[in-house]
Amino acid sequence: MNPVYFIGWALFRLMYAVYFRWQVFNPERVPLKGGVIIASNHASFLDPPIVGSGLKRPINYLARESLFHNPIAGWILRNWQAVPVDRDGGGARGLKAILDRLLAGGAIILFPEGTRTKDGKLQPARSGIGLTVIKSAAPVVPVRTFGTFECYSRIWKFHKPIRLAVKYGRPMMFEKLRAEAKTCDKQRLKVIYQEVADEIMVEIAKLERKLD
Repeated sequence: MNPVYFIGWALFRLMYAVYFRWQVFNPERVPLKGGVIIASNHASFLDPPIVGSGLKRPINYLARESLFHNPIAGWILRNWQAVPVDRDGGGARGLKAILDRLLAGGAIILFPEGTRTKDGKLQPARSGIGLTVIKSAAPVVPVRTFGTFECYSRIWKFHKPIRLAVKYGRPMMFEKLRAEAKTCDKQRLKVIYQEVADEIMVEIAKLERKLD
């Protein structure tokens, strides 16, 4: 971790530990080195930092490209090695940047649901993460956060002192689908992207707030 990232990481860990009395389950399942896709549910703006704070390796966050034009925000995001993406969070340039980070051995956090839940329940996965998984060779670690919706959702405008938790699942590799994707037609390829996304959401849904 570079100094700027470490300061942010340490402050977030302190906040989650003191104010939210957080619990962190199975962070050892995330490889400490090499490219890895961290796929989390998305219930709140608190999700990205809590997922990253639970790990002892830096991760790459996605950030709107426009934020990089702000002198202060841009400086912080560059030091955090954030990946610039367009307004919709995708696009060819964004995908290439993500794949380049993975190839360089970075960890990327992605949200299969695409956007924050409106009711606290898990949403269906979008195919975008499936495309990223198939185009890369990185393992996928499913992650689930608990309590972030009740603490700071689209409805609540302040941080309620609710105990939070984050749990990391076992890595997924998708060897068969990655192999099939190399030779199948475009129609089947689109189906594969969605299959991958759906499988990730199934594994996220299986994660429970306890050690296993």
